[in-house]
Amino acid sequence: MRHTEGVAEPSGTADTAVTVGTAASRVGVTVRTLHHWDEIGLVRPSRRSPAGYRLYAASDLAHLHRVVVHRELGVSLEETARLLEAPAEEAADALLRQSDRLRERITRLEGLADALDRMAEARESGLLLSAEDQVAIFGERWNPDWSEQARRKWGHTAQWAQYTERAAQRTTEDWHRITAGVEALNAELIEAMRAGVEPGSERADALAEQHRASIGVYFHCTHSMQVLIGRTYVEDPAFRANQEALAPGLARWLHEVIDANARRRGVDPATATWE
Repeated sequence: MRHTEGVAEPSGTADTAVTVGTAASRVGVTVRTLHHWDEIGLVRPSRRSPAGYRLYAASDLAHLHRVVVHRELGVSLEETARLLEAPAEEAADALLRQSDRLRERITRLEGLADALDRMAEARESGLLLSAEDQVAIFGERWNPDWSEQARRKWGHTAQWAQYTERAAQRTTEDWHRITAGVEALNAELIEAMRAGVEPGSERADALAEQHRASIGVYFHCTHSMQVLIGRTYVEDPAFRANQEALAPGLARWLHEVIDANARRRGVDPATATWE
């Protein structure tokens, strides 16, 4: 009886060997790949059906499995061919080395899986910190519900994705360091405002750039985006209250400082967009 490759043949030899399609399925490669390995002499089937089709015996399958393992570990086909013909001791040493590499790879993949889990969790919650830790780090005026509110408002944006990806990689110590940087910047802003630093001055522009960099810790922020953020300091009651709690007049002054710096850099605050 004739057959096509991939279908078992009811001959006396078919029960001890499998067709190329079955062999490919068992080792997890394509039929085309097995044809290629046959053509270059890497693993040649030890049998042929009466119709001339490839048949792989158990020993052939064992060789195929070894080739697949070598390939998954990045071993070249040339080196794989040499190892298949190497003395038993050398081949055993090679297998042990590859086993070590595989375990290292598993460890890396497990670490990657953990990181992906953290990213998924952060995408939903924003911060991978307990409510108690958030208050301890960000201060008594911090409301842990703000993260959920932010997710509902901006969860569809590229900036939220950047924010959560970075948040997933940060430790409690990282957040303490970031918070300390924000507090130091706020102190500089308040000092400059009280000292009468004028928006558009060199000092004010430098502070505006520091402010933009502080936002950049969370997501990429252009001058145009910074203008819109600065606008919330005077137009959004919650943002305005937060700035005014630091120092009366800070919200309006910082808004003007940001706008003046943006103009100097070619951005018209009146037409600023969220880029």
